[in-house]
Amino acid sequence: MLTFNQAFYESVNKLQSLYDAHEASAIAHELMLHITGLDKIQRLMDKDKEFTIPQQEQFDGMLTDLLKGRPLQYVIGLAWFMGRKYVVNENVLIPRPETEELVQWIIDEWKGKNEEISIMDIGTGSGCIPISLKLALPSANISTCDISKGAISVATENAENLAAQIGFIQMDFLDESEWGKLGKYDIIVSNPPYITTQERESLHTNVRDHEPSQALFVTNDDPLQFYKAIAKFGKSHLSPSGSIYCELHRDYAQASRSVFEEDGYKNVEVKKDMHGNWRMLRADFSAF
Repeated sequence: MLTFNQAFYESVNKLQSLYDAHEASAIAHELMLHITGLDKIQRLMDKDKEFTIPQQEQFDGMLTDLLKGRPLQYVIGLAWFMGRKYVVNENVLIPRPETEELVQWIIDEWKGKNEEISIMDIGTGSGCIPISLKLALPSANISTCDISKGAISVATENAENLAAQIGFIQMDFLDESEWGKLGKYDIIVSNPPYITTQERESLHTNVRDHEPSQALFVTNDDPLQFYKAIAKFGKSHLSPSGSIYCELHRDYAQASRSVFEEDGYKNVEVKKDMHGNWRMLRADFSAF
């Protein structure tokens, strides 16, 4: 059996065939934490301790998966979002820190309002957006929709695990004939697909070949497809005092802003994320 120290360095060395040294080390630390239940300091103190047979088998299988480019979060079946654990698999995108900023923006602007608010999240994925909003705004009535049955299943499990009451709807949001089943909302939020297919080859293999294409990509000829649909949807489904919040492609942020402005929205704001990229948008309702 490998010792904890040997296993860590073996995984770091092998993962550098796919990742830079810093990322390989970070992944190796998370892998070891998952297998042993021990953090860095505890593992350092027990560096010469050997794996049990089940731990060795788990390590071998997971490292093999990682070396195929499969993301760590899918390998261990878990991801963190706003300090909470979410079940994830290939049916859903891996939650990202930029999306936490979008959610926090909504919470900061709406938390002081005591009246019940209604929220529609478009593109459920793992459920990290609607669940986080429900836990921060417990009086809110929150629904979410996704075209993927697999995504709805994962998000439902996460909602149950985190005791968040969410209404789930399986539907193709781009099919306007289905909008009639939806109501009016104070907040419409979405992290929609926004990466063009021509950008596909520039993505790391762990994203390009493993995360769900349906949740990532839009066609080259209409990269703003979802923003146009959301803006149109808001005209009939956003309350008079409501707001739309979207995560953006940094290269199309200003074009996304124009979509909402040209559709008659007011106070359209585009905001930078922690990395200085234009990544979030808010648009207020105006009378149409």
